[in-house]
Amino acid sequence: MSKQLWKPGNMLYPVPAVMVSCKRKDERPNIITVAWAGTVCSDPAMVSISVRPDRYSHSIIEESGEFVVNLVTDKLAKICDWCGVRSGRVYDKFREMRLTEYTSGLMDTPAIAESPVNIYCRVIKSEKLGSHDMFIGEVMGVTVDDAYMDDKGRFALESCGLITYSHGEYYALGRKLGKFGYSVKRQDNKKIFIKSGKKTGKEFIKGSKGKKTERIKKSKNVQ
Repeated sequence: MSKQLWKPGNMLYPVPAVMVSCKRKDERPNIITVAWAGTVCSDPAMVSISVRPDRYSHSIIEESGEFVVNLVTDKLAKICDWCGVRSGRVYDKFREMRLTEYTSGLMDTPAIAESPVNIYCRVIKSEKLGSHDMFIGEVMGVTVDDAYMDDKGRFALESCGLITYSHGEYYALGRKLGKFGYSVKRQDNKKIFIKSGKKTGKEFIKGSKGKKTERIKKSKNVQ
């Protein structure tokens, strides 16, 4: 196996495509796209976002101490891209993109109503790391779109059409491969023997989904 050695770089891709809304008191809200966003802790729930100091939203988040992470669907992909290449210093992004401000009551900063998931964060720590400053936010609450609740009362996140971002390109999430722990889950297989002569027979293995796989049995009589 041959490999190439490259200089240090950020190769942890793909990453979630998110739009982060923020708001300074008595000013219109703004939207920034963030490539570096992720989970920090589950209890208490925390997420982080990394923002360049020269971005317009940096000082807004720094002063207000809050932000909302809004997940992006395939229907919002073009809007997300536009918000990432236009500055809030010049444009009212909510108005230009005809997005709806959603006020949760958790904080002054509005969420994007068209996003299926909104994560409301209060900044508890910031770190100057180099090209980016990292804001760590404690999650104060989450709102989800009723349209994605299934008939069992479960929020079907997989049906939202979420997208990812990788090296300047957007991708739709692909097919499901399994769920956590599926690699060690015991298979509930049942063997069914079908009579076929005195010395040979066909053995079928019925899987958990009812599918049958045929296998030739070469020993013992099958009665």
